[in-house]
Amino acid sequence: MTDQQLLQELVKRGVLDSTTSERILQESSLSGHPAEELLYEKKIADEGAIMKVKSELLGVPYKKVNVAGVPEELLKIISREMSNAYKVVPIDRTARMLVVGMFRPDDTRAQEALKFVAKQQGVDLGVYLISYADLEAMSVRYAPYKSEIEAAVQEMGKTGQSEEDKAIDLEEAGKGEEAPVIKIVASTLRQAVDAGASDVHIEPQRRKLRIRFRTDGVLHEVAALPTTLTQPVTSRIKVLAKLKLDETRTPQDGRFRTNFSGREIDYRVATFPTPAGEKVAIRVLDPKTGLKGLDQLGINQYNAGILEEALQKPYGMILISGPTGSGKSTTLYAIMQRLNVEARNLVTLEDPVEYFMEGINQSQVRPEIGYTFASGLRQILRQDPDVIMVGEIRDGETAGLAVNAALTGHTMLSTIHTNNAVGAVPRLVDLGVQPFLLSSALNIIIAQRLVLRLCGTCRVPVNAPAEAVAFIEESYAMFPAALKKTLNYQAPYKIFEQGKDPNCKTCKGRGVVGRVALYELFKMTRELGELINKGFTEGTLWDEARRQGMLTLRQDGIIKAMEGVISIEEVMKETAQ
Repeated sequence: MTDQQLLQELVKRGVLDSTTSERILQESSLSGHPAEELLYEKKIADEGAIMKVKSELLGVPYKKVNVAGVPEELLKIISREMSNAYKVVPIDRTARMLVVGMFRPDDTRAQEALKFVAKQQGVDLGVYLISYADLEAMSVRYAPYKSEIEAAVQEMGKTGQSEEDKAIDLEEAGKGEEAPVIKIVASTLRQAVDAGASDVHIEPQRRKLRIRFRTDGVLHEVAALPTTLTQPVTSRIKVLAKLKLDETRTPQDGRFRTNFSGREIDYRVATFPTPAGEKVAIRVLDPKTGLKGLDQLGINQYNAGILEEALQKPYGMILISGPTGSGKSTTLYAIMQRLNVEARNLVTLEDPVEYFMEGINQSQVRPEIGYTFASGLRQILRQDPDVIMVGEIRDGETAGLAVNAALTGHTMLSTIHTNNAVGAVPRLVDLGVQPFLLSSALNIIIAQRLVLRLCGTCRVPVNAPAEAVAFIEESYAMFPAALKKTLNYQAPYKIFEQGKDPNCKTCKGRGVVGRVALYELFKMTRELGELINKGFTEGTLWDEARRQGMLTLRQDGIIKAMEGVISIEEVMKETAQ
């Protein structure tokens, strides 16, 4: 089955529209990248729906792989090299059968290779269709990070080899490379991607070189190396980021890009001098984790309807507010992907460009040479834009230009630092925007927070304690009437607590898996516009927003807690009434 045949069937069944199908095929032809994989990487359609159609076309049953549950011995039967080459993974092994998953079950070369392996094992072969996401997730099981690091350190001690200044291919790291330092850096970067880390910290201490990853917003140590490796490891990273090797007294910034499992990963590097040596912080920009579709963000159905209404408007401002690290950029990129169609010209100003997106004209501001958000925004208006994205509204000049752009027929996307959605209005007024302009320019303000997601495998259902009951009932009483009818919460309330199973294979005993966002959508209406024009306080804005049915961050958290997605403690800790 060809990619074109699959796309035609997806269009026929309404999973994909014909315009998108043609665009994907054209991009595939130009880039040489398989069209089906482009669908998943760009998150254009629901992967489950695609798998259902693909399974029916090929006549092969689809199976969701329990990646953590795949026995270790099976990884030796189907090696990492074979898995990468043929896009296959082991699933199970019985006395009579080897069960495998194939991303392309109709690949004759992969079929022959698997038959050969089964014959060697003296068993029959069972085949399932698997998703691209599960294929990618299995790569984590093939990454023996600590053993690679230990072997490289031992090799350093035996051979005393020096570092080589050559580009790194993470897929080949530790195999063809001879220099142990290159292996250490390559393995660390690959493991950071596998672990879903947002940042890597390489920190020289008095007695060790500490390596820490930030995952789900929390730092944890993953390796400790001898202090003799501080300078070689730092130098290797500086070579990759094209930084000055002989400058160790002042901080430096750089970035580099590499290929990993068929996708490009960007790394932003920042050095910082300390008495023990240079500390290095690396931001990992993985499009697989950083670029999501709107349906993957955790926006509930009630809020999704409000957001969709705002996206349908031909012009106006969409603002996203929240503290640093609350996922604003992820939501911003998801909205841009939703608006990114051939008929629109999307232009961005970012500081810096975090993820490169096909079809969008992205530009990085450089304040040191006078290219700021404000000056760039003036130039963007000469680029015939339909949609403009400005990374952040920081000053009055940028705010004024952004509002003007929203009033002159453009869709304007940006972020602003406020504690909640309603707080963005007085903040803009404080920056010098006239209130009567806001009522015409603003479409919607989205506030968000990131909270830890409970592990679906080991979470524990419990009856809500007295404190939680009061918390739930107080928030539920203020829910919009239309939403109350669909939820109908009644005591005794069932909630979920964080599991404490140290043997849980899904969360590795942590009780949580990733994070999910809480959302608050403040929609501009005629009544709110009149209130802003007449003079307002933040309190009167809150009263009107709630009267017209705005769901607060806390209320969204209550819904997610009752669904078992997060714990009630997380809601209480991260939100305010």
